[in-house]
Amino acid sequence: MSLEPFPEDWERATVIAAHPDDIEWGIAAAVATWTTAGKEVTYVLVTSGEAGIDSMHPDVARRVREAEEREAAAIVGVSEVEFLGFPDGRVVEDLALRRAIAAAIRRHRPDVVVGQHHGERWGEGLGRPWNSADHRAVGRATMDAVADAANRWIFPDLEEPRWPGTRWIAVQAPPTRATHAVDIEGVGDVGVWSLLAHEQYLRGLGVEDLVAYATGVLERQVEAVRPHFNGRRGVAFELTPV
Repeated sequence: MSLEPFPEDWERATVIAAHPDDIEWGIAAAVATWTTAGKEVTYVLVTSGEAGIDSMHPDVARRVREAEEREAAAIVGVSEVEFLGFPDGRVVEDLALRRAIAAAIRRHRPDVVVGQHHGERWGEGLGRPWNSADHRAVGRATMDAVADAANRWIFPDLEEPRWPGTRWIAVQAPPTRATHAVDIEGVGDVGVWSLLAHEQYLRGLGVEDLVAYATGVLERQVEAVRPHFNGRRGVAFELTPV
């Protein structure tokens, strides 16, 4: 299956994810390509990842992880990072979540909404690791919130006016399920450096050689895309027109 080049006829994108660091496991390299081309990208994090470092109290981890995410975003040219304040590890796919994400979409008014993988497992097959409950909830709610943001009669109490201008939803996906890819040849290792901004989080996972670890993880993703993208390095997405 050959991946099509990601469309370029748009101006604004909003990336929506559950935790600080989620965007940096691949999507950030695509973001760097977009911002280098002059496109405006904003980040919306549903939680602050405060339950993500076992050795650190959540009150401290919240500040650390928000700061790391802002640094990671700046590395790829993103200056606006919003945290919605939902509890890390306890996000539920319900109307409150859809409402908060729809409000964010109305605020940022993106042409493209970028969501995270929300399948039950990472990759295909029963042997694959189980995906995070927060990832599943946020990813699925994001898909629904795009339509909510466009409909004046859904969440009419929101201050933000409806936004029917989103043209695509792009969800990061393995190349066997994706439809399009972003060529990242021109941004070098910036995606790796963006992930490395999450130093305390990665060390909390037990990673010792941060550079080798981050480089290896992201290069494996890129190499998986290459055979499906005319030999080019890329980040793959399943692109759905709205």
